[in-house]
Amino acid sequence: MSKRCYYETLGVSRTASEGELKSAFRKLAMQHHPDRNPGDKDCEHRFKEINEAYDVLKDDDKRAAYDRFGHAAFEQGMGGGAHGFGADFASTFADIFEGVFGMGSARSRATGRERGADLRYNMEITLEEAFEGKTAEVRLPTSVTCDACSGTGAKTGTKPKACPTCGGAGRVRHAQGFFTLERTCPACHGRGQVIEDPCPSCSGSGRVTRERTLSVNIPAGVEDGTRIRLAGEGEAGVRGGPAGDLYIFLSLVAHVFFQRDGADLHCRVPVSMVTAALGGEFEVPTVDGGKTRVKVPAGTQSGRRFRLQSKGMPVLRAKQTGDMYVQVLVETPQNLTKRQRDLLTEFEKLSSKDTQPESTSFFSKVKDILDGLGSRAAS
Repeated sequence: MSKRCYYETLGVSRTASEGELKSAFRKLAMQHHPDRNPGDKDCEHRFKEINEAYDVLKDDDKRAAYDRFGHAAFEQGMGGGAHGFGADFASTFADIFEGVFGMGSARSRATGRERGADLRYNMEITLEEAFEGKTAEVRLPTSVTCDACSGTGAKTGTKPKACPTCGGAGRVRHAQGFFTLERTCPACHGRGQVIEDPCPSCSGSGRVTRERTLSVNIPAGVEDGTRIRLAGEGEAGVRGGPAGDLYIFLSLVAHVFFQRDGADLHCRVPVSMVTAALGGEFEVPTVDGGKTRVKVPAGTQSGRRFRLQSKGMPVLRAKQTGDMYVQVLVETPQNLTKRQRDLLTEFEKLSSKDTQPESTSFFSKVKDILDGLGSRAAS
């Protein structure tokens, strides 16, 4: 029976790149893997075809020979390797298998040095602190390198030894039918080393827990949810491995006066009916600790906003500043005296269309609508 074209087997074109080949192989290999299809002979045969095709096409020399001579390039000793998995197939497939299932890198674990975990620290700051920026100190308990063993995990005067189970590779191979799978060594947990005489200070982990005090620079203009990364300030690595990172997550405390929208600040100020009608001015605080005056023109309506340019927040890492918006809310008088009621009643009688144009126009439209409804009902 003639063999199927390797490109058709992987479902790619003859011009497929290395990345496209790898992606197609990974997808098909996971789909037809015998462990996912136990007892399915068709999947087992298909899996073998996929491996054979990828083993040839991933190698530039083999691929060139295949493109020129087809399957004949690997028959009767012309190329070799096409009918098996190839010398480097096990490691190639293991890398892909690990990438799909998140098993990590065997090469990095085989040294026994593992990267420390990243840490998160939540910090609250005020709006004023976000405006000015600040240097803050954080205290947190974390794992640091053990001084007694310098992070090796072994007692002073001794050293970790290569794992006898995996020979220091951190991985062991397991044969299953016609293919071989690699898995993490159960004896050393992928580190490739074992400690026969652990350090008494850290019990062989190479780390101890201590409280540290760190200085954090918070730049001006940070927003709620800003994340600051301190490289290498996380947990110490296992047995001398690199330290993780520390992430500072900032949250802004709600302000009693301002509401923030990006670099802009908003506030609401109540004004009397008289001030809104006759005009006037009032003072408002600014986020920098100062104050400024806002002029209210005569006839100002409730909800009107006044823009104070460059009175807002600085833009992070930019030489820009937002604006401050002051919204006035006209306050209706309450708990009036008889004299005040009489004055307002007199004012209402003296009012004309010119003094209250919006309400006059609105109720005129309402009257037209109601009159129209009455006319239709009568007809």
